[in-house]
Amino acid sequence: MGYGTYRSSGFPKESHDELAQIARDALKNGAKPHKRNVFISFDSADIALVNLLRGQAKNDNIPIEFNDYSLKEPFNSERAEYIKSGIRERIRQASVTIVYLTDNTAKSEWVDWEIRESVKLGKGVIAIYQKDMPPTDLPPALKELGIKPVRWSAEEIMNAIEKAAG
Repeated sequence: MGYGTYRSSGFPKESHDELAQIARDALKNGAKPHKRNVFISFDSADIALVNLLRGQAKNDNIPIEFNDYSLKEPFNSERAEYIKSGIRERIRQASVTIVYLTDNTAKSEWVDWEIRESVKLGKGVIAIYQKDMPPTDLPPALKELGIKPVRWSAEEIMNAIEKAAG
């Protein structure tokens, strides 16, 4: 039998298909969802708060889970196109962009560009805030796209990520 032959195990094809369906059903009904890859968009003045969110995603006692594909350090360049290229690749690797909202966020041209680039690349976008109320001034792209911010709670963040990724 060559590499292209299906029945290398000796079981009929139908048995493989049935087992595969059973496995899919078991995963769908009982398995914990896999971690999503996210890109976090934020103003650099808010790095300490973003690092708190990153830390929570690594803490087994807090039900926030994701793989962080955002920048840990700024690109060492003043060339905007080079920076955009690097950020674009990080966004491309993610399924969802999380916009961390503070009073600084609406003023950031980079955050607005990252939101627009995420949508352009077909990525889901959510916005989160930490205080009782979201900032009154939001990045223009969030307003235009009608994205409603969610409160920083593990359950709300994870629900928003799953919804945006789907």
